[in-house]
Amino acid sequence: QVQLAESGGGLVQAGDSRRLSCAASGRTFNRFTMAWFRQPPGKEREFVAAIFRGGQNVYYADAVRGRFTISTNTAKNTLFLQMNSLKAEDTAIYFCAFDQGAIVSSVHLPQTYDYWGQGTQVTVSS
Repeated sequence: QVQLAESGGGLVQAGDSRRLSCAASGRTFNRFTMAWFRQPPGKEREFVAAIFRGGQNVYYADAVRGRFTISTNTAKNTLFLQMNSLKAEDTAIYFCAFDQGAIVSSVHLPQTYDYWGQGTQVTVSS
């Protein structure tokens, strides 16, 4: 049974940095596609970033490219999201999501992912 648990959220000031973590257990994740999504208040869940099948390719949403960095540890059982130059519009619940069979054209779609964490709130105060 795959379990994902996010941590690292909180209240930050605009311009600050924050690193989110997602601890994964229950499988070997070397070939999984791993992603971060977020859900701003009153909005739909949206794609943030993904690592395709263990790190061959990395993808970012336009809104975060250049400010956020997705990465994993060597064991591929912890996913990170380094968030720099945070803005008020980055305020959201952040979710990690994993999937074993994703294709590259679908990494940005929530329905691609079978496994989800419970989310961690990030609030950016301006």
